Amino acid sequence: MAAIVLVVDDEPAVLDVARDILETSGYQVLSAASGEEALALAREQQGPIHVLLTDLAMPGMNGRQLADRLSRLRPETRVMFMSALSREMIVDYGVPEGSPFVIKPFTIARLTEKVAQVLAQPARVAWPRTGPSAGRDAPKSPGSH
Repeated sequence: MAAIVLVVDDEPAVLDVARDILETSGYQVLSAASGEEALALAREQQGPIHVLLTDLAMPGMNGRQLADRLSRLRPETRVMFMSALSREMIVDYGVPEGSPFVIKPFTIARLTEKVAQVLAQPARVAWPRTGPSAGRDAPKSPGSH
């Protein structure tokens, strides 16, 4: 069975590219344009979701907030972020240092390599909600992803 990746990005072009890359690489892909849509898909999905690949800076629910909420529904789902923000800026969103992350724009090789690395790691019992910014609201989306 192919690993299932839930891809979430509010930019349709990025969502399409990520989905195409991952499907071509043999993954089964669920895609959503918002955190709310992703949670609805996760509730409807009968089987596992192996990886959540989410944009970090999105309007409404950002990627870190989505990871928190999805981990309550599916604690076995691995989490990986993508963003055009610098690594330093993602700390402001409450993302623990060392979390799987791919910078946009990404290459086919880079995205598939990072997803494979995430899948090679054991599934966590729950999304890590630790660190100095855990539990606080992240900044609003700066408008650029």
